[in-house]
Amino acid sequence: MTDLTKYRNIGIFAHVDAGKTTTTERILKLTGKIHKTGEVHDGEATTDFMEQEQERGITIQSAATSCEWNEHRLNIIDTPGHVDFTIEVYRSLKVLDGGIGVFCGSGGVEPQSETNWRYANESEVARVIFVNKLDRMGADFYRVVKQVEDVLAATPLVMVLPIGIEDDFTGVVDLLSRKAYIWDDSGDPAAYKVEEPPADMADKVEEWREKLIETAVEQDDDLLEKYLDGEEPSIEDLKSCIRKGTIGLDFFPTYCGSAFKNKGIQLVLDASVDFLPNPTEVKPQPEVDLEGNETGEMAVVDPDRPLRALAFKIMDDRFGALTFIRIYSGRLDKGMTVLNTFTGKTERIGRIVEMHADSREELDSAQAGDIVAVIGMKNVQTGHTLCDPKQPATLEPMVFPDPVISIAVSPNDKAAAEKMGIALGKMIKEDPSFHMETDEDSGETILKGMGELHLDIKIDILRRTHGIDVTVGKPQVAYRETITQRVEDVYTHKKQTGGSGQFAKIEYTIEPGEPGSGYEFESVVTGGSVPREFWPAVDKGFKKSMVRGVLAGFPCLDFKVTLTDGSYHPVDSSAVAYELASAAAYRQTMPNAGPQLMEPIMKVDVYTPEDHVGDVIGDLNRRRGMIKSQEAGATSVQIKAECPLSQMFGYIGDLRTMTSGRGQFSMEFLHYMPCPRNVAEEVIKETKEREMAKK
Repeated sequence: MTDLTKYRNIGIFAHVDAGKTTTTERILKLTGKIHKTGEVHDGEATTDFMEQEQERGITIQSAATSCEWNEHRLNIIDTPGHVDFTIEVYRSLKVLDGGIGVFCGSGGVEPQSETNWRYANESEVARVIFVNKLDRMGADFYRVVKQVEDVLAATPLVMVLPIGIEDDFTGVVDLLSRKAYIWDDSGDPAAYKVEEPPADMADKVEEWREKLIETAVEQDDDLLEKYLDGEEPSIEDLKSCIRKGTIGLDFFPTYCGSAFKNKGIQLVLDASVDFLPNPTEVKPQPEVDLEGNETGEMAVVDPDRPLRALAFKIMDDRFGALTFIRIYSGRLDKGMTVLNTFTGKTERIGRIVEMHADSREELDSAQAGDIVAVIGMKNVQTGHTLCDPKQPATLEPMVFPDPVISIAVSPNDKAAAEKMGIALGKMIKEDPSFHMETDEDSGETILKGMGELHLDIKIDILRRTHGIDVTVGKPQVAYRETITQRVEDVYTHKKQTGGSGQFAKIEYTIEPGEPGSGYEFESVVTGGSVPREFWPAVDKGFKKSMVRGVLAGFPCLDFKVTLTDGSYHPVDSSAVAYELASAAAYRQTMPNAGPQLMEPIMKVDVYTPEDHVGDVIGDLNRRRGMIKSQEAGATSVQIKAECPLSQMFGYIGDLRTMTSGRGQFSMEFLHYMPCPRNVAEEVIKETKEREMAKK
């Protein structure tokens, strides 16, 4: 039975290039997990093991690893920083108890840090802050501390001060102990001396130490009273106050250093053990019943309670499908049967492994508080709950954002077509923000994702990992057609080819319907001029024809056909004759009913910093967007607009350029609206050219 108070489940998250993966590498080196440190820029980082990660020098999927520090076990997840992969950060934060937010000493609080910080606030995850890269040109620890206050509206509790800056950065002063930690230039993280702080920093150390104590003692009324009476609290008392405030999210202990130069990491590890919560100190997960209503029960972290575990990540690698699981209560043993409450099916636990990036150690069992991977689960997906079949319950599931961009892909040969379906199925299981659908109009496979880089990497994985050669098309907009005028018309279908012929005459009106009404048919024929049994055939002929409009072959929407009169022949009239008559009538009348092209309009929500609101609104207007409202929030302004889908391709790139990478947007289909004439003419011309090329 392991002591849960010695566990720390922590994630490392930050903006792209702030040094998360490098920090993880240094932690693994210090804790003796690896003997040679791998560098991100050489493509050798332990936790960046995908080819695409090594080439681009970015983290794409979160990697899990475990290590020991000061007799405590740390389960660490290194997460991506790029905005297209925030889903990885979101789902990791969901199962973590604490985090280390890494900020770049020169870049400061960057856009993605804001998003990740917002996710961490929503998940109520306690954090310590590590200001990295203080050896870089332009680094400024105090500026970053100020930005954390202003941009993130958070309270940083400064625990150390840097000694020197940029090339002269040699170490840090620990404010609690008033000791300086000085590293030499050998690059060995253990090669440091503890000595008295430099004399010229004495005033600064006292000033910041006083701020630290004042903030910390607010957590304990007795200590606060004693402090106001002039009695300084002991370091142990201060540490327990800082722990309480950190877990309560009142402030965030802030450290600094240079992960690349191996300076300052030990103090961050000490802080993770001293101040971040163990699994028993975190607010327990609420349980819900199978209908999704809260039961009032909580999944309390306790190995002796019934099993409650959440699958938070699926990964396919050379050993088969891995399901990453965070166990909230109970125990997980090899060979036991668990219930997946989402599918209602039971699964047998085959092999349990403890992950170290892409290598693993076999385990016989795991317990509440552990993060482990299980090999070979069949029907488990991200967000599913695994529980004791005798006492079922569901944990609050994860909610994922909808994809905002789509592209069409087609395999280059028959063999690739079969492989592509299987490969895409695996990729969708791994990544809930990646969707696939088949376009009914064109038969193409449409892939949807969170941004152009996201889809770019998915195509790369299809080609390289799965060996499938695909052609990527331009995204196609699904236009529609409708009519604007009421027309009365008549059509006679006659065919005589010896024996019985075909005869059907119909008189009808075609008129525009209400937006969203679709297709309607009505017959007002009296006196049997068109027998009742032939009315469905007339309806069927028009209904079959409406899938191709007369302008550019897009489906026709929102019109009503009324059958007013006609005539029939007792021998030659048949259902087929009336169906053919109505199909020909559609082709005859629609061009005279004022046909019009309709385009899909999207509901767009844009989040942008205040400084860029004017640029964003101006750009949306250029895209034929209608601005509906704007609301100011704590860190950004939300602009609501309606825009044509055809103008929104590539928008995410333009928005990030306009807002220095800080803007975000979400988009969903709203309704169809008439196309402006110049746009319609262009679309009709393009469609006809495409059809000619196919022939």
